[in-house]
This record gives sequence, structure tokens and C-alpha cells, in this order.
Amino acid sequence: MRYDVIIAGAGPVGLLLACELGRAGIRPLVVERGAVAETEPRANGLVGQVVPLMDRRGLYERLSGTPGPPRPNDRYFMFGGLALDLSLLDDGPVYTLPIPQRDLVAALTEYAAELGIEIRRGGSVVAVANDGDGIAVDLAGPDGSARLRTRYLVGADGAHSVVRKQRDIGFPGIGYDRTTARTVHASIPADWVDPVSAELRVPGFGPIRPFLSLRTEHGGFTYAPFAGRPPMLSTVEWDEPVTEEPMTLAEMRASIGRVLGAEIPLGPPEGPGPYLLRRLRGGHTRVAERFRDGPVFLVGDAAHVYTGGGGPGLNIGLTDAVELGWRLAAAIHGWAPPGLLDSYDRERRQAAVRTELAARAQSALLAPGGDVSALRAVFGELLTDEPTVARVAALLAGADVRYDMGVAEPHPLVGHSAPDLALTTGDGTVRLAELIRDARPLLLDLGADQAWSAALTGLPDRIGVLRAQTTDTTATALFLRPDGRVAWATGSPPDTGSIAECRAALTRWAGASEPGASAAVAKTVADRTA
Repeated sequence: MRYDVIIAGAGPVGLLLACELGRAGIRPLVVERGAVAETEPRANGLVGQVVPLMDRRGLYERLSGTPGPPRPNDRYFMFGGLALDLSLLDDGPVYTLPIPQRDLVAALTEYAAELGIEIRRGGSVVAVANDGDGIAVDLAGPDGSARLRTRYLVGADGAHSVVRKQRDIGFPGIGYDRTTARTVHASIPADWVDPVSAELRVPGFGPIRPFLSLRTEHGGFTYAPFAGRPPMLSTVEWDEPVTEEPMTLAEMRASIGRVLGAEIPLGPPEGPGPYLLRRLRGGHTRVAERFRDGPVFLVGDAAHVYTGGGGPGLNIGLTDAVELGWRLAAAIHGWAPPGLLDSYDRERRQAAVRTELAARAQSALLAPGGDVSALRAVFGELLTDEPTVARVAALLAGADVRYDMGVAEPHPLVGHSAPDLALTTGDGTVRLAELIRDARPLLLDLGADQAWSAALTGLPDRIGVLRAQTTDTTATALFLRPDGRVAWATGSPPDTGSIAECRAALTRWAGASEPGASAAVAKTVADRTA
């Protein structure tokens, strides 16, 4: 049997990609070396523009357990252990969705089952080879070996990706071998926590804000009281001798004492596990030399790994899955224009390198030494200014990545994710995020005279067309790719030149029109949301 797509790895990124393909009518095979899903605590949630992306995919309520739409964080976040005062921003780009990684995996596994996607566990990818116009994948497991064939192979198999290594794709970057990170779940006396601010009050040191990485001259410390779970405490130390003995709470108490110069009485965690009691030596920030090698693609940690607060690897990895999913679906369904699959490598490497910049900058701000302390003092002063906070927040959230859509003089919206416009039609008002959950290319005609949809006739049925009104933008027309990125926009009525430019964008991202195609006009909101 020859598959259209095989995905190596059933972590959150591989699962989301499988679901994206399943929604498009494609049934990939997911292969995973682990016999059961991992339950060890890892990431604790999603941060940045990936949260509204989950909303645009109809997954926000499933993952958060709360009704949408998601709201930006308007309090504070962290950058390099410095507080980022998000209350200075009217409409900040930093969104958060608290969800343990094991719960994220469980939710996406359930969704994949609903879509009829096969997840084959207990077989490791051991070899990858070209096989005519596709790829041969060799698996090895306790029940023997097997050879599978596929049109496309996606490596979602983590930082030590076999797929990446088999394709001889370099993984350059930097290692941080001086650091030792310790993380535990533990109980803390209730009278040590402020009931209003949730700050941890440490005698001999002072108050410690929750979720904000704290740097001292002796290391780093984080206190994270996640709801429904025992508090998580983390330390980072430099050049500290490390034992090979198993990690203990006593070791963590000693590490906190060295970092803070004060003691915290940690007790065993309470409530259901599993719990973290972990020591990690070193870390890496790396980006693969390429994310595409013929019919083979990399996503998530197989393509990039980061040290840095906010779990950037998972956030950008989930976006990889969405960005690759619609492109692979277009290729398999036969309408992908030339260069569409190559654009995945170009765009996602751009985002990955930008995230690498943010991660390395944060690592520098957290490093030891008096010079770093002086740099932090200056940078902290800059973070009292709204424009600086806005730029750093956009960097942290991934909101400052603008793709080149090939438009000569692009509208300011072009290349960015579309804002969640409130759109009014004859049937009422609906959010744009709700209208693009079917992952189709969409032309929005926002002009009062609806001239754009009248001018652009003969579009293929795969392109939706919606006539609506909004006060949220001055644009008169927008063309959105299936990932919600604005590929073309205008604030003017149609003329010969702008119509030609729009049609070029439609062809570039949604393929050529078939002879005799008719416009697929969404006449009602119900048609678009059914």
C-alpha cells in the first residue's frame, strides 16, 4: 500500500498535521516509536499567535475548555527574565492558553480518531530512501520490521529526528553546556503565597511574581502555580557540578538556596500525578538548514529547537503543522500552483530564524556576570516605554513575521495573519475566525457596492467568496490563504491593474482557474459555517 502522507511522530505537532490533512479529506498514516502516549510533564501551554491560530482552526474551545474568542494577555509576561508590562498595549499580540502537553496530545489524539486517522505505535523509523516519485520508510519494532511507501514523508520526530538525519540535513546552532536546569512539582506552605497577587513571599529574599523567570547573580528561578496542579518550581545554574545520582527534593532545596540566598520549605506534591522531578544538563538552540528535501518535510522540534521561556518550540511547531497541512492537501488534490511546497521552507525558516533570535537574546539576558546585570538594567528601563514593549511583545509572540506574498506594493495587512474582523452580512454578524475554519482560500468583498466580487468572476469552486461589511478595516477587499494569512488586499475599488494583481495572487496561492469555473459565493453565514 502506498500512502499519500506518512508522519513520523505522534507528538502534538505530528497529530495536528494529521488532523489538518484529515479535515481536507486526506488520511495520513502516523507512526510513533512509543507504544503509548507520553504522560511525563513537558510544556504547560501555548503562547503567542498560535492561540488565535487554534481559534481559526476551530480548536480553541476544545483545547481550553472555555468559549472563545481568545483574549490577549493584558497584564504581564516575561522576556529574558524581565517583566514585559502588557498593560501598556491597547491590543497586545501575546495570547496564552494554559494546557499541559499531555492534555494537548490527548485532545488531538481524540480529534484524529474522529477524523479516522490511523496512528501506528511501537515502530521506529530506521531508514528513509527515495522510491520512484515518493519515499520508502523502513520501520523496526518489537513485532519485526516493515517497509512502507508514501508520496510525502514528514519528520515530526523530535530534536533527534531520524528523518532529518536520514536526509543528511544539517542542524546548526549553539549549545549551552554550562547550564543545569532543575524542575520539580512540590507543595509549599499556604501562608507563603499571597492570596491576592499569588506572589511567593520568601523571607530573606522578598516577593516573587508567579510565572516570571527571575535572574540573580547566582542563577535563575521560576515559580509557576498552575491551576489544578501542585506548583512547579525551576532553577537554572551555571558551572555547577552535577551528580549522577537521581534527582531529589533535597537537591532542589539546595539549588534554590544557592540561587536566591534564601530557603523555601518544599514538600512532596499533593494530588494526582505524574509529577516532575527532573535535572537537565545543557540545552540547544538550533534551526535545520532546510525544512524541505524533495518529498520530505520537517516540522516542530525536528526542524528547530530553542532554549527560552514560553515554550517557543511547541508554539512555532504547531504553526508549522498548519502551514504545511494546507500545502500538502493542495498538492495531493492536484491544485497546488508551482512553488507552493517550496514556500513552506522559505516561510517557516523565516519564522524559525526570527524565533531563534528571540531565544538567543533571552539566553544572553539570563547569563551570569556583572556586564549582563548592567545590560538588564538598561533594557529594563527601555521596557517602560510602550513602543519598546510593543516591539518585544511582537517578537515574543511571532507577530512581527511578515511573509513575502509576491505583491509589488503590498497593503499593510499583506503577509500578516488576518485580524479577527467582525463581519456583517444580511444574516447577522460573525467573526472572521469562525468563517475560515474550513481552511479554504477566501476572497472577502468588503466594499459598499460589492464591486470586487462582481469583477472577479469565473473563480474555481475551491475559492470561497464572501460579501460583508465591517468597520474594523479600511480595506475594500482581502484575499486570504487557507492558513489565514492575507495574500492580497486593497483599499480601493477595482480597476484593470488591481484586478490583474488580485488574479495573480489568486493563481499564486490557490492555483489556476479551470475552464468554465464559476464563482463560489457564500451567500449566507450559515453556508460558510455549516
